[in-house]
Amino acid sequence: MSTLAKRERLLLADLLENAGPGAPTLCDGWTTRDLAVHLVVRERRPDAAAGMFVKPLASRLDRVAAEFGAKPYEELIQLVRTGPPRMSPFSVKQIDEVANTVEFYVHTEDIRRAQPDWEPRELDPVLADALWSRVEKAARMMGRKSPVGLVLRRPDGRTAVAHRGTPVVTVTGEPGELLLFLYGRQEQARVETEGDKDAVAKAYAAKLGI
Repeated sequence: MSTLAKRERLLLADLLENAGPGAPTLCDGWTTRDLAVHLVVRERRPDAAAGMFVKPLASRLDRVAAEFGAKPYEELIQLVRTGPPRMSPFSVKQIDEVANTVEFYVHTEDIRRAQPDWEPRELDPVLADALWSRVEKAARMMGRKSPVGLVLRRPDGRTAVAHRGTPVVTVTGEPGELLLFLYGRQEQARVETEGDKDAVAKAYAAKLGI
């Protein structure tokens, strides 16, 4: 596992453990148990996880998720913490680096920011740059459903265009906050916005993300 992905994995596992199985998350309708099941199925049963995107496989996903959901919560956490088996594509370092660093960061914040007294984490520059790299690469895909033009901007002035159009809304924040905004967590992202009031409201209400 890469250093960043491993660190985010362990932090996420600790949060799941400390929160318990019934804590809320930012994932609509999911408790921490549901989130743990999602993480385990994603890494250990990619054949079933494909059901998130391929409708004919949705029933297989539901069946496999139910099987893992019946396991003790402590066992699920241990499966998250120890990582994927060798046959999983996520055991390949390069895939782990690209996919899991962001996945684990977002879901860590899904737990943290569902609590009443959360505060943003202070990210080290290496992690911040890794998250910004994902923002740059995924901006167009994640922002394709925006009803307004959408530009994401770091405090240092670097920008990524998520959607071309008018009127334009510019969202400024640290990379982790911009990533969460882009992944559909607009209300929980600590960002500043510039643009027409109605356009900003539309950007917040947009179905951003996968």
